[in-house]
Amino acid sequence: MSEQNIDYKRAFERERRARDELEGLLEAQTRRLYEANVELEDKVAMLEKQKNVILKTEKMATLGTLAAGVAHEINNPLAYVSSNIESLFDFNDTLVGLLHLARELSQSEEIDPDLKAKFVALQKGMSFELMADDIVDIGIDVQEGIRRIAGIVSNLLSFSRPKESKSSNVNLAEVSRFILKLATSQLRNVVVKTEIEEVPETCCNADAIGQVILNLLLNAKDACESEFTRQSCVGLSVSANQEHILIGVSDNGVGMDETTRTKIFEPFYTTKDIGKGTGMGMAIVYGFIEEHNGIIHVESKLGQGTSITVSLPIIN
Repeated sequence: MSEQNIDYKRAFERERRARDELEGLLEAQTRRLYEANVELEDKVAMLEKQKNVILKTEKMATLGTLAAGVAHEINNPLAYVSSNIESLFDFNDTLVGLLHLARELSQSEEIDPDLKAKFVALQKGMSFELMADDIVDIGIDVQEGIRRIAGIVSNLLSFSRPKESKSSNVNLAEVSRFILKLATSQLRNVVVKTEIEEVPETCCNADAIGQVILNLLLNAKDACESEFTRQSCVGLSVSANQEHILIGVSDNGVGMDETTRTKIFEPFYTTKDIGKGTGMGMAIVYGFIEEHNGIIHVESKLGQGTSITVSLPIIN
């Protein structure tokens, strides 16, 4: 081989090595850029999630303040309306008796014609008999309306109540068993499956967490009642890891679409029929969990059911 060919081959090898080295550097740099881009996307998504959490927290706090004011404004007139309705019920027998007497007098031929004419004129709008029949039912309906308003006000106050500390060391497994017994009559038409493990005591408000569990169980039961194609089933689980106590409530009910799932913690949002729900139950749950520095996670599939997990830090 000539010296010229040897020089050419050496030059070609140097160029090939340089090209391979450059391609390796380019590939490594491209990989680093890709990994950095993925990491950046993850951080952007995390920041967006944190922003949404902060916005929701601020929104709930504002709504809580408004709810407290509305509740107190409603409570005062509600108290005397309720009291007056009770007084009217005390007059009920006398009023019904007078209406029956007036009806009889209006039909009598023995009373003064002018008085009889007045009785007849009074009945042109509504007969004494009809009023006597309806007065009790009207009073009962009014009482039911007042009861519903009082329930809404109570929920508003629970949602926005002053954060008074009533915490003590509590065994949440025992709290869960107690709430389950309390809800026995409400859950009589569903199969209840429990997995309640022994967990360490933690410092919390037992009444608040008990209310959380009860609200979740009753919501699960209501979701099952709307699904008639299979046996209704509600699950309650309690477990713990090194740092948290986990409370899970699941059902095989109607489930939720994504829009409903993202709105369930908003006050007054409900998918139930009018008169069957105030839309405050899950808002109260959210408030209690946030107060305990906990996390609530919701998974749901339309037509398949819902699973909700509450994670509470263990505090000694």
